Amino acid sequence: AALALDNGLARTPPMGWLHWERFLCETDCDTDPRRCVSERLFVEMADVMAAEGWRDAGYEFICIDDCWMAPTRDEHGRLQADPKRFPSGIRKLADYVHSKGLKLGIYSDVGNKTCAGFPGSYNHYDLDAQTFAFWGVDLLKFDGCNSDTLELLAEGYRRMSLALNKTGRSIVYSCEWPFYLRPFQQPNYTEIKQYCNHWRNFYDVYDSWSSIKSILAWTALHQDSIVKIAGPGGWNDPDMAMLLGVFVFLSQLVIGNFGLSWDQAVTQMAMWAIMAAPLFMSNDLRHISPEAKWLLQNKEVIAINQDLLGKQGYRITKDKNFELWERPLSGRAYAMAVLNQQEIGGPQNFTFSLTFLGNGLACNPACSIRQVLPASRDWGVYSWVSSLSVEVNPTGTVLMKV
Repeated sequence: AALALDNGLARTPPMGWLHWERFLCETDCDTDPRRCVSERLFVEMADVMAAEGWRDAGYEFICIDDCWMAPTRDEHGRLQADPKRFPSGIRKLADYVHSKGLKLGIYSDVGNKTCAGFPGSYNHYDLDAQTFAFWGVDLLKFDGCNSDTLELLAEGYRRMSLALNKTGRSIVYSCEWPFYLRPFQQPNYTEIKQYCNHWRNFYDVYDSWSSIKSILAWTALHQDSIVKIAGPGGWNDPDMAMLLGVFVFLSQLVIGNFGLSWDQAVTQMAMWAIMAAPLFMSNDLRHISPEAKWLLQNKEVIAINQDLLGKQGYRITKDKNFELWERPLSGRAYAMAVLNQQEIGGPQNFTFSLTFLGNGLACNPACSIRQVLPASRDWGVYSWVSSLSVEVNPTGTVLMKV
């Protein structure tokens, strides 16, 4: 197995909140001060995360995405926050976030401009890393827009990794490297894992079922090359824009937004747990339904996502509209997900032999099965040769622990 980035971080998939999918690049604070990318937004979200159980559930990062910067660097060549929207500066914001028991993430780009046109880090890697460390930043999302060549792209990702480590501050490093390589060449995941803590493979996640479905399909298609590289220190990120609101940035959960039905939200949460994906919500935690909050804070699902064995799950069979996924867990356990891709009609039953699981070892000679989602209940004890029949709603998923 490849060595992960040697910074001792991301032993399990990182969890947190990210502004992008829900708040995008809104910079007009005069029109809507509660929705623009500003100091106020992150302070209010940090308050909610500390007070409403998000931090205690494991969501520790609050992440700034693109559009936080002033249009130009300062007189010393350093990045600076927009002075109107971040009047106290990033260091004061980081101090406030830390006072809530949380960690602050920030965004930059390997090229000369960010995707939204703000100053990028090209030719400033060491200076920007030192600036982020001085501010007290705990995570860097490093995008890949506006890099002239694939060679400069790769060099930039390597150099920023080394620059972050040289600062002496523990900073999780989130890369977009393989996403920008894939149109031209197969990414070298062994190398990427040596420099990055997690890396994005696919397009921005949107608040829609078609987006979630396409991410799952892409992951299953490429699982032979991506599953084996994931593990403590380095993780595949379906896209950091995620749950119940859905995702865009790392693996963003869009749960709690507008585009997913309840069953589709359950599917995103269950499958992100199976895939050992970073769990970054992109929603408005100040206004979230009790049902979405229950799902996002579900301790049993989060325990599967954060399992210390650190193995990513994979699809083991597909039968018409049904897919069966599994993920090996510590203690000789397995997580199992039955996904119904059908988008019409009512609930359908999927029946399969338990010999499918764990190459025939998961239930040999017997196993207990507990359903985690969409509701928790014990199914009892089954023998190795038993069959299981699971009823699943259209676009829904039943998540179990074996």
